[in-house]
Parts: sequence; structure tokens; C-alpha cells
Amino acid sequence: MLPEQAATGDSPRRADVAVGVLLSLSVVFWSSIPAVSGATDEVESVATTEPEYVVVMHGLGRTHRAMRPLAERIAQQGYRVFNVAYPSRNLAPAQLIEVVERAVADCCADARRLHFVTHSLGGILVRAHLAVNPDPRVGRVVMLSPPNQGTELVDTLGGNWLFEAVMGPTAKELGTGPDSLPNRLPPPDVEVGIVAATGSIHPLGSLLIPGEDDGIVARCRMWLEGAEMIADEDSHAMMMRSPEVARQVLLFISEGHFDHTTAESVVDPPECADPDE
Repeated sequence: MLPEQAATGDSPRRADVAVGVLLSLSVVFWSSIPAVSGATDEVESVATTEPEYVVVMHGLGRTHRAMRPLAERIAQQGYRVFNVAYPSRNLAPAQLIEVVERAVADCCADARRLHFVTHSLGGILVRAHLAVNPDPRVGRVVMLSPPNQGTELVDTLGGNWLFEAVMGPTAKELGTGPDSLPNRLPPPDVEVGIVAATGSIHPLGSLLIPGEDDGIVARCRMWLEGAEMIADEDSHAMMMRSPEVARQVLLFISEGHFDHTTAESVVDPPECADPDE
């Protein structure tokens, strides 16, 4: 079971109502991709003996197609890659975790060594999965712009009926409060690498997020204790298509570290900006 959720209280944020509505409408546009049922595609890979397995997971409101360019680059290096699709906007967290459990069981029962590469919400679901299903086969997890401490967007918009209707029940649990889904999870007991996007193509999102962000998640909220973290100039929505991000992902999977000569190292926990400043 997931860690118990604490009792919650109202914690409204100061935000202009018009901005909130506009952002909700942008969420509708961004999330216009039809919801998908759980499915796993194996990506064609270069044949190797006893390959290591990699499970790839997309983020909220996306499909496995968003991860395909990255999955194909990983497969070209000889990994056996499974690109998981899950109905991120239709199910509650516990149900989504069950989808992950089934996907891993179906694809990877015979894997000797297993890694995860995730985008956004995918990283939180893998953390939740590993919290209740510790697996000694799991070697490394690479997270792309994960809301490891939630996101201020949910603090502001989580009570908006349009946000809830479009984004679904799990999105509402991605706030920054101590009772949110990511903040109730322990750090995974595996090697974790985080690539933090810092380029925003979502100006309304950035308007509601204090400090440096990628339009969806504040950089400081991506931090996870014990993880290695670098910053990349791509955007939250497009970083999965970046050849440089793919290179860093592959380096971490294979060697357990990033190339810090070509990326900004994030060594200390970034301090979150005061929303009132």
C-alpha cells in the first residue's frame, strides 16, 4: 500500500482568477491527446546476448508515442526496451501503480537487470511502484523533469473543476504539500539520475511557478535526496526528443553518472523561491 495520506486542509494560493482560467484552457489543449489503455510496446533493438531491460514511461496527459524517439535511441545501444502506455488521466494513483506492476510483470519477468527511464509523472509512479515492490534486479532510474516534490500548478489549479475534469484524479495529488503523492513516497533504494529541463514553452505555467522552472515543474521541486542531477535547456514537453538528453540517459544507465562537462551540475538542493516575492 502507499504511505498513508494525512488529513488535508485548504491551502489556497494567490493567483489571478483570469490566469487560472487561461492556464486551465491551455491544459485542455495540451491534454487533447486521447486517453489510452495500459499497453506495452517492445521497441526493436540491436541483438545482444543477455541484454539488460529498460522500461520507459511517459508523463501525465501523454502517450507512449511521446517517448518513442528516446526509447528507440536506447534500443539502438542493445538494451531490450519496453515503452509502457498507461491511462494517466483516467485512474487514481493506486490503480496506475497496478498498471505499472502488471507491465513490469508482463514484460520483464525474465530480466536479470532492469532499469527505468521516465518522464514527469512516470517517475512518481516508478517511485511508488518500487516503494511497494522492491526489486533487486532494478539497477538505475533516470527521471526527466519529475515532480518529486510536486508542482505549484496543482497547488493553484487543483481545485479548478476544469483542471480536475481534464487531468483526472492523479493530477490532483501532485501538489507541493506534505500530503501529496510524491511527498509521501520514500526515495527509491536504487541509483537515480535526474535531468531537469529549464526551458519553458508554457508561459502561463511559468507565471504561476516561482523561481526557475520548465513551465510545469519548478527546478527545486525536481530534486530528490540521494539522486544525481543535471540541468538541460530543453522544455518539459520536448526534452524526450533531444539527442543530448538521450546521450545523458544512456550514460547514466550504463555507467551510473552523467557527463557534467556538457551540462550544468545541480549538486545542492535548489532553494524554492518565495511565491510572494
